[in-house]
Amino acid sequence: MKKIILSIIILVFLTAGCSGLYNLSSFILPDDTGFLTMIEELDTPEKIGNYMVENFTYEMHDSTLTPYQLYKTNKGDCDDFAIFGIFIANYNGYETYHIAIILENGMGHYLAVYVEDNKYNYSNNLNYYPINVLTFKEIISHSFKHSIWSKYIVYDYDMNIVEIRYNN
Repeated sequence: MKKIILSIIILVFLTAGCSGLYNLSSFILPDDTGFLTMIEELDTPEKIGNYMVENFTYEMHDSTLTPYQLYKTNKGDCDDFAIFGIFIANYNGYETYHIAIILENGMGHYLAVYVEDNKYNYSNNLNYYPINVLTFKEIISHSFKHSIWSKYIVYDYDMNIVEIRYNN
């Protein structure tokens, strides 16, 4: 019963607009030529991942940064990096997804997923993983080899739920 109640609380927390569910449809491109040039140059998920590794450092935030805020501060957490990657890849024509993962210890984590050649690849924090899999569950299994996840939720670019899976 405790696990069910905890799962409901976590689901409500994740879907109630907490850090992790920033809706990119409300993001307005700033009039910053450096930012706009960077978006144009990062035209593949691999380039996006390389850019993040070279330019960003990990720092926890209470709320999710916009892609522009992350660009300006160069510091963010897993969700900030996922939102950044999803936005830029989508801008450059890629189909993208955002995965919220709940671990058994109650901690949350976020991934950006990119569709390339009809297969899924992802970025986890700063790094890009070209694993070329066919399911979201394969991404979770690859990303969490040593951690036990209890649930994940997949959102499309517009934050519509695409898939929910429990690890039973």
